[in-house]
Amino acid sequence: MLAMLAAAALALSSATSPVAGTTQGTHFDNPPLDEIVIDVVTVNGSGCPIGTAATAVSPDNKAFTVTYSNYLAQVGPDAKPTDFRKNCQLALIVHVPQGFTYAIAQADYRGFAHLERGATGMEKASYYFQGMSQTTPISHTYRGPVSDNWQATDTVDVAQLVYKPCGEERNFNINTELRVSAGSSDPTKTTSFMTMDSTDGSINTTYHFAWKRCPRT
Repeated sequence: MLAMLAAAALALSSATSPVAGTTQGTHFDNPPLDEIVIDVVTVNGSGCPIGTAATAVSPDNKAFTVTYSNYLAQVGPDAKPTDFRKNCQLALIVHVPQGFTYAIAQADYRGFAHLERGATGMEKASYYFQGMSQTTPISHTYRGPVSDNWQATDTVDVAQLVYKPCGEERNFNINTELRVSAGSSDPTKTTSFMTMDSTDGSINTTYHFAWKRCPRT
């Protein structure tokens, strides 16, 4: 597990798309009671360079927090040409009790945006398992003028949930992106930016898991 990463907090919880039943191969409301362990395999991206993030797993192993200190996309007089887009990809291994598998049902993001009139900002996230073609990209757009905290929620319909194959260990990848466009604003005079953090230096990104039992072998 990496010791250093970059600004967001992720917490595992029970499924947010309740479906009745706990039989094999069906969704159910409550996660397994046994220990869940999360390993952060890699952290890569311009929004989370080495040394700008830290990760901590909760005592009950059902949540982990990633704190970013340099996840900033911007356009303006002092911005570099590549600063308009920043991204961070987390590769995770979630160890779950035998006989269960999981999918992401919902994710909640928060940050801060200062966008001049005419400028736009976008937060985007994609979720996929290693070696699988199914990818779930979800984006949220913000338009200036605005200078405030922002919050975004990604929700996946039950019918579109992509579960990790039973009996296989695959990395779960979360790729987030911040993008800022000057639009009709004047980037030679004013700066617009988005951060994956908040004014008090604390941000919570909560990932809600959907669970199901694997078929007996």
